[in-house]
Amino acid sequence: MHWYWIDRITVFESQNRAESIKVVSLAEDHLHDHFPYYPVMPASLIIEGIAQTAGLLLYEAKGYKEKVVLAKIPRFTLHNVEIQPGEVLTYKVKLESVREDGGVAAVWAYRDNQLLAEGELMFAHLGDEFAGQSLFADGDMIDMMRLFRVFEVGVGTDGKKLLPPETKNLNLNNM
Repeated sequence: MHWYWIDRITVFESQNRAESIKVVSLAEDHLHDHFPYYPVMPASLIIEGIAQTAGLLLYEAKGYKEKVVLAKIPRFTLHNVEIQPGEVLTYKVKLESVREDGGVAAVWAYRDNQLLAEGELMFAHLGDEFAGQSLFADGDMIDMMRLFRVFEVGVGTDGKKLLPPETKNLNLNNM
């Protein structure tokens, strides 16, 4: 089972910034336990949705070569967060740094135009010590990017349409 905490990427600027949306639905199982007869989305899932958005941006910025995971939350503030079914969240992330061992993103969450959360997330790439473990199957991150429509809205650093890695070197004019 996959746990996706975003529904779609709406803005994706290579190595710079991304935005995504999450539509909260009463059909989501976690809302029935938190709290019975008063469904509220746990704030931790806001952090996870933002982290998924930022993680995909960093993964692309590192050339689709290094799988990244949320490593640390050095700063994060929630502002009166109570998210209920039917609400639409917008997550905004900006890459602050891309390093050999990971990266840092400044992040924000909004409901309508109301700021719900803001902070900074640090990511690490999974090194060789995880090579034999199946935390992610090969292609999972690219498949997530397709699912969230990154390649429909994505723009490369050159201003051109962002292409999935397997089509980057193809001459599309000959097809």
